[in-house]
Amino acid sequence: MTTAPESRFTFGLWTVNNPGRDPFGDATRAPVDPVDSVHRLAELGAWGVSLHDNDLVPYGVSASERDRIVGRFQAALTSTGLGVGMATTNLFGHPAFKDGAFTANDRRVRRAAIGKAMQSIDLGAELGAEVYVFWGGREGTEAGVAKDPRDALERYREAINLLCAYVREQGYDLRFAIEPKPNEPRGDIFLPTVGHALHFISTLEHPEMVGVNPEVAHETMAGLSFHHGVGQALWADKLFHIDLNGQRIGRYDQDFRFGAEDLKEAFLLVRLLERAGYTGPRHFDAHPYRNENPDGVWDFVRGCMDTYRLLAERAVHFDGLAEVQAALAHASVPELHEPTVVGAADPEVLKAEAGQLDALAQRGYYNEALDQLLTEVLLGAR
Repeated sequence: MTTAPESRFTFGLWTVNNPGRDPFGDATRAPVDPVDSVHRLAELGAWGVSLHDNDLVPYGVSASERDRIVGRFQAALTSTGLGVGMATTNLFGHPAFKDGAFTANDRRVRRAAIGKAMQSIDLGAELGAEVYVFWGGREGTEAGVAKDPRDALERYREAINLLCAYVREQGYDLRFAIEPKPNEPRGDIFLPTVGHALHFISTLEHPEMVGVNPEVAHETMAGLSFHHGVGQALWADKLFHIDLNGQRIGRYDQDFRFGAEDLKEAFLLVRLLERAGYTGPRHFDAHPYRNENPDGVWDFVRGCMDTYRLLAERAVHFDGLAEVQAALAHASVPELHEPTVVGAADPEVLKAEAGQLDALAQRGYYNEALDQLLTEVLLGAR
């Protein structure tokens, strides 16, 4: 299936360069040169690439080596025309962050984390990143008694406020996005869901600069509807970036190929994004199966993009069917878009309408028929 860059599909360096290592086994694939990944993604029709700071520049290299690595990567971006959808900081890999980064109990660790984030923001701005993401993978606890959540959230807010101020002082054209996750690698992580993150953002000094980066796996592993989480982010005008992958409820963070699990939920998600006119990167934060060789990595890349495009086509087809429109009307779906009260509310009229509950209870909402139509469209029967 042909993929076009205007679809704005992006992949992280940590996804296509994933060596297949897991907690129980060593790498099954050799390291890949980031420049080679850029060229291969461009050949397959991706729009861009994303990166952590240390995906590209190993921690601790000299300034001159850093500049050489970044210059070589920038040249690859220029020659292929790929963009950088987002950049982020690895604040979870180094042992110093074992108790957290922005929320570590040790003040020295918190200061180092902010400094590392500033360096990474500089790199993201240099590469032309649109969004800068914060995933607080170590911002949490195993022993709840060891960290007062009120203090931790205050330190979290302090860090994001400082980094917002830094971006403004530097004149960078960057927006921030917070990536929620409920657990893993910590037992419990602060800002675990889209709703938690949205409220946190409302408390910041510059809330207009900060949105969310929800991920399929993160909401799903907690048993939540990702479709609903993204809907809330869109409703709040805070969907700055999105991570697409596959996940089974109740499992560890699997990061499967997009659409590998729960095609109905994936369909609803794609339909929502397309109908909402989302224009940001469609970012695949997923990993090829560990048993794949290097060729399988590029099958994985094609699969992510093709599945999204096929679901987008199915969504247009679904909405264009007369029987679907009739079923939507029977379910009163268009009516939900209408205001409940038009003009000034008359309390007495509304109170009187409360007496109609017995009659209102008699109607059906035809959800069985509507949901079956969706299933038949996904199966190609309509």
